[in-house]
Amino acid sequence: MKKKDSSIYSDSDFNLLRPKFLKDFIGQDDLKKQLRIFIAAALGRKEPLEHVLFYGPPGLGKTTLAGILAQEMGTGIRITSGPALSRAGDLASILTNLKEGDILFIDEIHRLNKVVEETLYPAMEDYALNIIIGKGPSAHSIRLKMKKFTIVGATTRIGLISSPMRDRFGFVYKLDFYQPQSLAQIVLNSARILKIDIDKEGALEIARRSRGTPRIANRLLKRARDFAQIKEKGIIDINCAKHALESLDVDGLGLNDVDRKLLELILKSYKGGPVGIDNLAAGLIEDVGTIVDVYEPYLMKLGFLKRTPRGRVITEAGKKHLGEKGALQPKLV
Repeated sequence: MKKKDSSIYSDSDFNLLRPKFLKDFIGQDDLKKQLRIFIAAALGRKEPLEHVLFYGPPGLGKTTLAGILAQEMGTGIRITSGPALSRAGDLASILTNLKEGDILFIDEIHRLNKVVEETLYPAMEDYALNIIIGKGPSAHSIRLKMKKFTIVGATTRIGLISSPMRDRFGFVYKLDFYQPQSLAQIVLNSARILKIDIDKEGALEIARRSRGTPRIANRLLKRARDFAQIKEKGIIDINCAKHALESLDVDGLGLNDVDRKLLELILKSYKGGPVGIDNLAAGLIEDVGTIVDVYEPYLMKLGFLKRTPRGRVITEAGKKHLGEKGALQPKLV
């Protein structure tokens, strides 16, 4: 099959930084090993990939991996999201226009409308859609056959995906936070693409403060570039990186002002916890989903926060970090 350009790629800086092939994707080594076998087997049988579900915190590469699967398989890709598919007709319109082997990437798949989700079941299993025509006694069902395709779903909250939906994916994998060394390599690669002068120590300092997340690492790299351009000599070394990130209120472990306020709220207002998530959201004036999806996973990975049946609790490590502000080293494993 002739390789097609995936619509996931554009001329923007952010999309230029996305790797297009598996060999260029840094980190997630276990996942890459499995995907190589998965892709090679499907190509050997001349069949589309089985449906794939990626889950984990935001910014770890779920969307990028969907684009890579399309490139490696030589197929097209259509991109949508759970909230965008509000009616079964929206889904039918997309599916009936897919070509043989195409990938449909559904971001935030846990937010699919229940009716749309149930419409998707026969499409995933039998490559067919059951459409109801008419209303009342004259209503009747027709079955539309489609070309074989692959659903790639992405979610930050796999627990909100129903069992019938989750069981229809042939490959389910959790993406975890990246090691600082892998992130430093990503930063160096991004700097090369964007023509930014940076040394290895500067890249590693940015990596350490990137919350184990490539998306954040690339964002901090661009802000450090601005700082180096205006305040320094244009080169991002370790001192420039430290000064730039401290000016952004990002501490030695990548915690920002909101992270520290969350820990301080539990410690000072609720005597270390436990405290319910709704009370935390009200105290921080933040959405519950934002706290659960964005802030808590990294704090829990560092061992600063615990979820208990009675609520959130700050740990001794979290208390120590509030006092020392960056004296600890990342505990990503």
